[in-house]
Amino acid sequence: QVQLVESGGGLVQAGGSLRLSCAASGNIFRINGMGWYRQTPGKQRELVATITSGGRVNYADSVKGRSTISRENANAKNTVYLLMDSLKPEDTAVYYCYANSDWRDYWGQGTQVTVSS
Repeated sequence: QVQLVESGGGLVQAGGSLRLSCAASGNIFRINGMGWYRQTPGKQRELVATITSGGRVNYADSVKGRSTISRENANAKNTVYLLMDSLKPEDTAVYYCYANSDWRDYWGQGTQVTVSS
């Protein structure tokens, strides 16, 4: 079992920056991929960025060039970060942390990001 706890969401003005954090605990030693997805009302959850245990990253075209995903292992926790710059109103969504361990997907509870114009 893996537990994911997100933090860092909130209200930010367009053009600003935000860093999301997600701390994984539990059976972290078998986690492979981690990442972030987002969802707005009435739409499907969509990929924002992912990072493998080997550090390979992947970004959605909508955030490429203004987002950075990173990951660190320390103190029995596996933490993934998402730094987003030049935020736009269309980035407003609930952001969910994701982890894959033993071919099973785990999700955080979600954190709201609101970008005001």
